[in-house]
Amino acid sequence: MKHQAFSGDPLPCHAKPFGRVTVLGAGSWGTALAATLARAGVRTTLWGRDQDVVSTINTTFENTRHLADVPLPKALRAERTMSAALHGAEAALIVVPSRSVRSVARQVAEYAAPDMPIAVCAKGIEVETGLLMTQVAEEELGHRPVGCVSGPTFARETALGHPTAATVAFPFAYADRLRPNESPAARLAVSLTTESFRAYVSDDLVGVEIGGAVKNVVAIACGMMTGAGFAENTRAALITRGLDEMKALAEALGGRRETVTGLSGIGDLSLTCSSPTSRNMSLGHQLGQGIARADCFDGKPVVVEGEVNAKSVTDLARRLGVSMPICETVRAILHDHADLGTAFASLWARPIEAEPRAMDVAFTHPATDTEIAQLAERIS
Repeated sequence: MKHQAFSGDPLPCHAKPFGRVTVLGAGSWGTALAATLARAGVRTTLWGRDQDVVSTINTTFENTRHLADVPLPKALRAERTMSAALHGAEAALIVVPSRSVRSVARQVAEYAAPDMPIAVCAKGIEVETGLLMTQVAEEELGHRPVGCVSGPTFARETALGHPTAATVAFPFAYADRLRPNESPAARLAVSLTTESFRAYVSDDLVGVEIGGAVKNVVAIACGMMTGAGFAENTRAALITRGLDEMKALAEALGGRRETVTGLSGIGDLSLTCSSPTSRNMSLGHQLGQGIARADCFDGKPVVVEGEVNAKSVTDLARRLGVSMPICETVRAILHDHADLGTAFASLWARPIEAEPRAMDVAFTHPATDTEIAQLAERIS
């Protein structure tokens, strides 16, 4: 049955999907995106460093290491070498942990076509430079169009075809505004769109990326307080005030508040802060239960992006003069060895502020030191 537009929908125009796309990174999210592209009819190649993972995908059509028991499209092919993976590609997605974006982008620059659009799907801020992930990629990729894909997405659900939405963001040049259907954002959005995966288009890279970086840190905070035995009131407060911190940082960098209230902001924030499937919330939950960091995840070396983001986000906020007390609290616990109970009790005892920020007033918190210490004890 042909889709009927809802009342108020903009009149659609045709955008041509890319014929061939390479996904760089065979972890769970890279595999899920590659499967989505292949199901959309795009010739898709998935690059991975591990030969066993590559071979298994090509022979059994599963990524047993990262997405066990999820069948992959038989049209999807995996490659071990970067040159083979990028050969003939019209666009590429970089889907690796944030700490690896620079090195992978440097390799991509050697083999990618000079005008190839490349979207970064990692979320975070580079610790050493304070750069967003697309800015890191731009330094290595020259003049190629660089954008990002972000949103409230768990890899397994996406790979299984659960209805999912995400945002594809690229800068819009003058020509892109004249012919938006020919822009990299539009073409990648329709390339990813299937009956279950719905992509939206944005030109606000800053807003989209800040949402992806900050939500990881707030999710750790939510996990900590949940692990300490608190419930819905506490998590709702952290999500809401975490969103305010996200908006403030995005605006300071030139992003738009509207973007932060969309999929890549509040959408991703609410998902990550509400499910133990999130590694960020899971780490916080274990710490809130009193488990030492070295013993979390049964002592396995699990990458938790928010752990790094807690430092890089607050470093950037400090340079810009942006107040981010929730993120600062998480940083103090993870990186400055602050006591979890004392840190969160101090967060709750900050001066009473106005909502919205534009009122710019503050009042001394009435709780006594003894009462604050009692809350710290309850949290610990």
